[in-house]
Amino acid sequence: MLTLQQIKDNPAMIVERLAVKNFDGKELIDRVLELDTRRRECQLKNDNQGAELKKYAAEIGALMKQGRREEAETAKATVATLKEEQKTVADELAATEAEIRNILLSIPNIPCEMVPPGKTAEDNIVEKTGGEMPSLGEDALPHWELARKYNIIDFDLGVKITGAGFPVYVGKGARLQRALIQFFLDEAGKAGYLEIQPPYVVNEASGYGTGQLPDKEGQMYYVNEDNLYLIPTAEVPVTNLYRDVILNESQLPVKNCAYSACFRREAGSYGKDVRGLNRLHQFDKVEIVRIEKPEDSYAALEEMKDHVQGLLEKLGLPWHILRLCGGDMSFTSAITFDFEVYSAAQGRWLEVSSVSNFETYQANRLKCRYRADDKKTRLCHTLNGSALALPRIMAALLENNQTSEGIVVPECLRRYTGFDIID
Repeated sequence: MLTLQQIKDNPAMIVERLAVKNFDGKELIDRVLELDTRRRECQLKNDNQGAELKKYAAEIGALMKQGRREEAETAKATVATLKEEQKTVADELAATEAEIRNILLSIPNIPCEMVPPGKTAEDNIVEKTGGEMPSLGEDALPHWELARKYNIIDFDLGVKITGAGFPVYVGKGARLQRALIQFFLDEAGKAGYLEIQPPYVVNEASGYGTGQLPDKEGQMYYVNEDNLYLIPTAEVPVTNLYRDVILNESQLPVKNCAYSACFRREAGSYGKDVRGLNRLHQFDKVEIVRIEKPEDSYAALEEMKDHVQGLLEKLGLPWHILRLCGGDMSFTSAITFDFEVYSAAQGRWLEVSSVSNFETYQANRLKCRYRADDKKTRLCHTLNGSALALPRIMAALLENNQTSEGIVVPECLRRYTGFDIID
């Protein structure tokens, strides 16, 4: 969340930047400033009452030693009244602080200056394009038909077992899926990321820490009896490893990667865009997470983009990078770049990765800080990215690499699959 100091330093700038995300924040910002004034008044009053109580405590002790019991009892009565008054002030202070925090949790992160204005995906900017577009014949099949033809993914069995959006991978389909996971993890390891195997469920504090709560409750699967959430991405548990942690400057940067299953309800998704693997309720993904000093985070963001680009180049997929406009960004992000690959049989671009810098927004929620050489503690910057999400990668690989003999496996995956072609 935004820090109170950020808002106090330049409230007009905060309101202006929030407007790039199409968020009208003036009323909330004004309310925060009003509450902060009340908070400081309550704090001052509470401190003065505390000092007065200490003074009376010393006086009562002295009076008792002098045998002046009647005066001591009168002072005790005054102390009792003062304690009641202090409790009232302390309760008001706590309520004010709670209201400030609740409002701050409801305000999205401000986008950085590089974020273009806009409301929908049509306003995103194509920054870079690479890879060769495949040339397929008119008889080319979409991946859901290829999956049935070669018996590698069974969507009907998934519906039988669970429901729509939970496919069953079979034979070479399962091995290709496992190969992609291992390839992505190995490449992340080569790039210096430490592998983490996190839990797939998190508590409420973790959801608030990375900003899924209170923004995305409707998209998360919830275990009511235990008050736990199934993770929508490994970003949540991995970033929360550093909740309430003060790192030494020498420990930065932190570079973690993790494979996990991901669970998203994706309410309100219909039509051709959800056919086959295009949109699932459960899917596999390898995530990269970084914690950086503020001055280093944008260089780290470029490194992460280069890493994702390198994966797509090794897979031989046509790709482009989008710089998201304010209206298409997440609640928590300061800037996001989406990677999309071209799925030839569908004739459309499919998102396979989002790489984001959250600046101090998540770190402030998490209380993730580092101690600099001057011994002062400062908020870190957090970043994450998909490297990569598997379903649409699988869809594009199946469609783009189909031939009359079968589906050709990219060279970089063959040592993991143990086969060159799906036939």
